Parts: sequence; structure tokens; C-alpha cells
Amino acid sequence: MKAIKLGMLLMFAGIVARAQELTLQDGITICHTTPTEKFALFAQDEDFNMSHPNPLPYIHQSEVGKMITFKAPDGKEANGYVLMAKKKTNNWIFVFQEWWGLNDHIKRESEKLYGDLGNVNVLAIDMYDGKLATTREEAGKFMGEFKQDRGNSIVKGAIDYAGKNAKIGTIGWCFGGGQSIQASLTAGKQAAACVIYYGMPESDVERLKTLNADVLNIWPTQDQWINKEMMDKFEANMKAAGKNLTTKAYDADHAFANPSNPKFNPEFTADAYKNTLEFFKARLK
Repeated sequence: MKAIKLGMLLMFAGIVARAQELTLQDGITICHTTPTEKFALFAQDEDFNMSHPNPLPYIHQSEVGKMITFKAPDGKEANGYVLMAKKKTNNWIFVFQEWWGLNDHIKRESEKLYGDLGNVNVLAIDMYDGKLATTREEAGKFMGEFKQDRGNSIVKGAIDYAGKNAKIGTIGWCFGGGQSIQASLTAGKQAAACVIYYGMPESDVERLKTLNADVLNIWPTQDQWINKEMMDKFEANMKAAGKNLTTKAYDADHAFANPSNPKFNPEFTADAYKNTLEFFKARLK
């Protein structure tokens, strides 16, 4: 079979608008590129990479959280960082990492959610199978290597770990924002709430019709990658699928909720977090 080479993908100025299809050198077109593949293309853009400063050194210490392993249905083990509620509950929050991996910053965010929500189990899921990036170059490499099939299997293993009666909320930032909605789709009827921080949305209306969870979309209007055109289409697709979407827009840039990013906006971050807590509390009772 003639080798197929991707062409013209580095013309990034129009990449978001064209992300629904990748044109190949021999004239073949692949339609309906997956959201994960679309987001991975961002790693080819220097501006995107430079907008993510290397994470600040931080070591998270906890009396509650611990690393665990669990089985995934593809036969491999998966990893996570879990904080179990003091009283038994079927309420769960699955937390999804930024493109750096499951680092101590994500563990800190997980513990903050755990403490502020109360009576909830929190599981931060390692989507990179132990790999951690400390530089933009490593992060771009890991994100580009990530396979959604493996990610789906990891999430299915996490759902099995939580149990068949678990009510599952999902949340993630950047790369993890896209994984948040993918996980809610994977969770089926166990999905209870989905929060996306500037992540790649699902664009397949037929897939969205299977979504059981309401979605809270935290969107910075200055974001060049998760932009207005993409958000308008997501809103239209959710409406066509008959699903509930709440968008909270902020006059901020991508990664505004990351304290280690120069674009960090503490006022908007606090408001987005307040909305996140209210959203989860209303749906995980």
C-alpha cells in the first residue's frame, strides 16, 4: 500500500478551522478527525508551546491522597492518585491532567476539590502511564504520542475501580479538558457532571447524543486555539444532540487558571472554581 504522508499541517493559522479534516499528500482525505488528534496538532505550533511555561517545582504532601494501580480492560495496569471520602459514598470526581502529566500540581488541585466538595471520592487519573513532563518539549512529545484507545481503557479501568454504582463527575484543563468530556462519554449512564477548562470539545453529534452528563464549559475568550468558532460549533452541536451546556466565558487567555502561567488570572480563576463547585454539588448529591 502506498505510504500516506500528512501534508500542509503546519499551516497553523487555519488549523482549527480546518481540523474537521486532514488533507493528505496523495489526495485522500480523512474526515472527522478525533478531538484528541486535533488537540495533538497544537504541539506542532511554537506559539502554543511557548504559551505553556515549564511548571514550577512543587512537591505535594498529603495525609489522605495516595498513588494506586488498577487493571484496565486492555490487560495493562493503570495509575491514579486517589482521595477517599471519610464516609462511604458513591460520588466520584475523575480529574484529568494538563499536558504535563499527573504531576504534583494536579494532585494539589485534586485535594482542593476533595476538601471543598466534601463527601466525595477523587481520583486523578494518569493518562500518560507514569510519564511526567518538566519541559514543553517533553509535554508536546507525550501529548503527541497519547492514544485515545489507551486513554479510554484507562478510564474504563477507573470506572471499574469506582464501582458500578458510582456517580462520576469529570474535570480537566487543556489536554485534560478534552479528556474530561471523553471520559464522561465513556462512563455512559454513570456520568453525572462534566467540567471542561479550555479543552478540545467533542464534535460528533451522534456521540454527543450518548452523553449522560450536563457540561460546564470554562472558556477564555482570548484563547487562540480553543477559539470562538470552535465554541460556537460546540454549542450548536450540544443543542442538536439535546444536551445541556453551560458556558462561562472569561476575558482571559488559554491556561488562565494555572498559577504557574504568566497569563494566570486569580480573580477569574476564583470565579471559575466557584462555578465548578456549584456545578458539581448540584449534580453529585
